[in-house]
Amino acid sequence: MGTNKKQRRKFTDEFKADAVKLWRESGDTKTAVAERLGIDATALGNWIKQADIDDGKREGTTSEDKAKIAELERENKRLRIERDFLKKATAFFAKETDK
Repeated sequence: MGTNKKQRRKFTDEFKADAVKLWRESGDTKTAVAERLGIDATALGNWIKQADIDDGKREGTTSEDKAKIAELERENKRLRIERDFLKKATAFFAKETDK
């Protein structure tokens, strides 16, 4: 039983910016522009929304802030792993010195 899931495509930031610019300048609907580009209209809508946030036209978390948050989350995960390792090492050596 195989699944017929579509593989998620990734688009460059430049492609997304060009798609948003095309929609803004064309006056066409999101659906029409998306069809022309061979992408989903929902994806284009999300890119437009994010571009508006990044341009300060709409409330929300900017792309720059999202990137900072992701980096901080990765660093936090790494630091937790290191902390846990040091706790285990400390406990191990504490046992060894008690003997």
